[in-house]
Amino acid sequence: MKTLSAKSGTVERQWWIVDADGQNLGRLATVIAETLRGKRSPWYTPHADTGDFVVVVNAEKIAVTGKKREEKRYYRHSGYPGGIKSRTLAEQLERGPEEVLRMAVRGMLPKNRLARKQLLKLKVYAGTEHPHEAQNPQPLRLTRTAEVTA
Repeated sequence: MKTLSAKSGTVERQWWIVDADGQNLGRLATVIAETLRGKRSPWYTPHADTGDFVVVVNAEKIAVTGKKREEKRYYRHSGYPGGIKSRTLAEQLERGPEEVLRMAVRGMLPKNRLARKQLLKLKVYAGTEHPHEAQNPQPLRLTRTAEVTA
């Protein structure tokens, strides 16, 4: 008996859509990261890109718990001395809500070339409109609990 390993051209990728309205930022990012890596697929191979495409809409309506909107900070540096800038989560959601979710997912992926390639399959939009209707994205199930039928 041979163990089959996925190769770059053998896996058929699916398109999933997620509505981020009212979803918790960290829990949503976890589900998206494992879908991008391919861990929800029976063809999961750690060294190959076997993940699916994920389209996220309503990123501006993401939810966080506690005081994170005022206390969580996003830092960036210009490269010059004294060039560090920071914004709160509330300010970042006003300026670029897509980047909040993208950075949360990026932190949950491994730090290598493969993860940078997998992150390109994440499409995040602030509103409800997106240009991926032709791919016919299916709704992504966010919970892993098995449904019991009586």
